[in-house]
Amino acid sequence: MRIPELLVPASSLEVLQVAVIFGADAVYIGGEAFGLRAKAKNFSKEDMSEGVRFAHEHGVKVYVTANILAHNQDLEGVRKYFEELREIGPDALIISDPGVYQIAKEVCPEIERHISTQANNTNYGTYQFWYQMGAKRVVTARELSLEEIREIRSRIPEDMEIETFIHGAMCISYSGRCLLSNYLTGRDSNQGACTHPCRWKYSVMEESRPGEYFPVYENERGTFIFNSKDLCMIEHIPELVEAGIDSLKIEGRMKTALYVATVARTYRKAIDDYFADPELYEKNMDWYKAEISKCTYRQFTTGFYFGKPDENTQIYDNNTYVNEYIYLGIVEAVKDSLCRIEQRNKFCVGDSIEIMKPDGTNVPVTVEAMYTEEGESVDSAPHPKQVLWIKLSTPPQEFDLLRQKNAD
Repeated sequence: MRIPELLVPASSLEVLQVAVIFGADAVYIGGEAFGLRAKAKNFSKEDMSEGVRFAHEHGVKVYVTANILAHNQDLEGVRKYFEELREIGPDALIISDPGVYQIAKEVCPEIERHISTQANNTNYGTYQFWYQMGAKRVVTARELSLEEIREIRSRIPEDMEIETFIHGAMCISYSGRCLLSNYLTGRDSNQGACTHPCRWKYSVMEESRPGEYFPVYENERGTFIFNSKDLCMIEHIPELVEAGIDSLKIEGRMKTALYVATVARTYRKAIDDYFADPELYEKNMDWYKAEISKCTYRQFTTGFYFGKPDENTQIYDNNTYVNEYIYLGIVEAVKDSLCRIEQRNKFCVGDSIEIMKPDGTNVPVTVEAMYTEEGESVDSAPHPKQVLWIKLSTPPQEFDLLRQKNAD
């Protein structure tokens, strides 16, 4: 029984480092072009080179997304981009467009090619096709059940890998090939500019009765396009492993370091516990569920894995996120009794906060003192991204993450 890879997203170099330290086996990132998250910070060539170096030093792989549905004007730029990536040396490219795939095969054949969920990979014939084309891995469509994935596993070569999403936002339409964003706002989700209209709150108004709004409901025959709960499979690691999945993928290439650290650490522990002893995994289930809820989320569902979703997988009364903890910063350095962070949210001397450690430990501490870079003592830092040296009642270590329970 193979231990699946834990694949974690990263929106920036800092978040990549967090993902690596907090338990990822592999990280997927986007460059400044040709990925489907135009609003993510994404990686410059320099940051990508540093990220690949950092990850490889820690035995972690890096995959680069190039999964837009390309238009004619994109192709020459794609070729130049892949020439740059060949020099940087990521471990794989994630591609959905056959034209882009062919360019990658020509320009950097030594880099593995993975087929994105955007390619609508819903059957074993598709997997066999991409295997013959030289792809190492295919990402399942989000619409597949575990039973369907098991059948795919049984009908493809042993050395072909299956990757599937296990946590995060559920894209609408077929595996994210969404038309709503372009239609409603002029911003094309298939070119990386999605405005997430599936997160908006919708009602139906009948033409002859203006002002009378009716909530949108759907059943198992519907398309499930409005306001889905987030996918969460933390309670179903055994079923994912039994289905023969090689890589367990976390969605969220626009998420914060707190989200990435929380989700990566929780799934890392769950996977390790299960392979150490299935009873240990069951014993620690309450811890996993409590921890996974300490980052931003939108209520949870198991998606299509156990059959067609129904109205219970949708959120009809609001379109807000649950936010139990606030991200304060990551420890960049420790000197004497002080640690340096770049502040992400305001906190004050005297506050009770928490040190979140990669090994699963959470340490409650008090903020005893705070200093600017110039050494000036302050009670709080009003400026976002201000660099601070702080003293905590228990000293942290480099790459520990600081968070605070949301008082709202």
